[in-house]
Amino acid sequence: MKTFTPKPADLTHDWYVVDATDVVLGRLATQVATLLRGKNKPTFAPHADSGNHVIVINAAKVAITGNKLSKELYTHSGRPGGLRADTYAELLEKNPDRIIREAVKGMLPKNKLSKTQMDRLRIFAGAEHPHTPQKPQTFEISQVSQQAK
Repeated sequence: MKTFTPKPADLTHDWYVVDATDVVLGRLATQVATLLRGKNKPTFAPHADSGNHVIVINAAKVAITGNKLSKELYTHSGRPGGLRADTYAELLEKNPDRIIREAVKGMLPKNKLSKTQMDRLRIFAGAEHPHTPQKPQTFEISQVSQQAK
């Protein structure tokens, strides 16, 4: 039996919508990373770009458990003195897509293909998104936060 290697003609990039309302951040990030890599497809190969486009809506309503609201997320501009530290509580109000983007980025492999996969991630704080012409399928994450109940 020969190993299946997908050809460029075999690769399709589907569109999915994920609702982040009351879903724990880590659980959301793992599901989104799986969709971005294309691991839900039978034609998955780690070296081939078989990933999907993922739209995350309601990013401002993601559930952050434990003591993470006081935890800081660090970024550096590359300039001297350019270290920036923002708490998750501040980011949830001002820039909730950065929280999800960093969590998903940490769950992707550290290689050149991950940048292409991260470019297919679109995050919106509200329930509206401009990608309705692509006819995205809804991807349901069944387990929501216990704190939300």
